[in-house]
Amino acid sequence: MNVQPGPGTAEPVVPEPDAKDWTFVITEGCPECGFVPFDPVVTAERLRASVPRWRRVLAGPGVRTRPEPGVWSPLEYGCHVRDVCELFGRRLRAMLDADPVEGAHFADWDQDATALEKRYWEDDPAQVADDYALFADRLAGQWEAVTGDQWQRHGLRSNGSPFTVATLGVYLMHDIEHHLHDVGA
Repeated sequence: MNVQPGPGTAEPVVPEPDAKDWTFVITEGCPECGFVPFDPVVTAERLRASVPRWRRVLAGPGVRTRPEPGVWSPLEYGCHVRDVCELFGRRLRAMLDADPVEGAHFADWDQDATALEKRYWEDDPAQVADDYALFADRLAGQWEAVTGDQWQRHGLRSNGSPFTVATLGVYLMHDIEHHLHDVGA
């Protein structure tokens, strides 16, 4: 069953919360999407390489169509990765600005609540593509500026999962590339 939420429609079904701890992909990769961990020095390059792929997805037919009621449409996934770029930009800055011994602490982020609050299904796909390109490029610039010992700066997610700047870059790219897999791109 395809669901096509659009502007002015009621809130779509909220997907089942994903309780899986995806941090395993940093070292093990992802059997679902084929992601393989990589040298985080190329995070910026990979991030920029995702932009044309997301542009094609967001310009494609059926961009508002959900494959099932509880699964996001390509548009909703596009909004999510746009917001992921903003979130990870803040997290990266926090790690680089924090006391090197104490590290940064990340507040919880509920992606489904964000999707409802921002009404992802009503967004303009072309604007989302432009925003993603802007935010991804801005974030890529932040990754390009990381040097030397900064790669080992650390942060702690609210659930206790530890990250370094290096592992945060790998985790970021899995999220973006996994969702390209989710939408068949």
